Amino acid sequence: MAKKILFVMTGVDHWTLADGTEHPTGFWAEEAVAPYEAFTAAGHQIVVATPGGVIPTVDRASLAPQFNGGEEGAEKVADALASITELQHPVKLEDISLDDYDAVFYPGGHGPMEDLAVNADSGRLLTQALRSGMPLGVVCHGPAALLAAANDDGSSPFAGRRLTGFTNAEEIQAGLGDKAKWLLQDRLVELGADFQEGEPWAPHVVVDGNLITGQNPSSSAPLAAQLLKKLA
Repeated sequence: MAKKILFVMTGVDHWTLADGTEHPTGFWAEEAVAPYEAFTAAGHQIVVATPGGVIPTVDRASLAPQFNGGEEGAEKVADALASITELQHPVKLEDISLDDYDAVFYPGGHGPMEDLAVNADSGRLLTQALRSGMPLGVVCHGPAALLAAANDDGSSPFAGRRLTGFTNAEEIQAGLGDKAKWLLQDRLVELGADFQEGEPWAPHVVVDGNLITGQNPSSSAPLAAQLLKKLA
């Protein structure tokens, strides 16, 4: 039976570094394309939501051949992205009612480090989704959004949960570790999460109840497969 999956995506096109410069970014192509293709192939419906309902910006670097296995892969991901009409018609994140959906998925890219990490609407949505028991998938830098989630007493609903995300090692190897205001792995550990670190750049998915997290771009397809199992 067809289910409705909410894609919560960054609405920004930059990430502010420690020195105040703006690093061009947005969402990472593979992390939207691979799950989208898996979910729609299984017959499910996708709705995209962003803060303010702005059309999400793709990180241009994520369309480069070196991140897509060569020219052919880069063309394939660009074509796939262009065919996702839902990206051109996002709804406002602040208007979302979780009752309308069967699962929630957050792609990454550095964009969430800028906006979703401090977005209270997203934080409330994540808290509700976690409590509801519905499948909640979050990949790469998407877990930055978890930083905005809070229980009534101010603690994090994700404290004590096993999860993963883009690691300090990966951020350093990608050349931005020493330029960032903060590192995602550090912040997730600080909020009390049981952070599970895999090998840099290798697929690594952690399932803890209804929470499914992936470490990096190559984890997005395996994460989607795990989420589909929970939707079945």
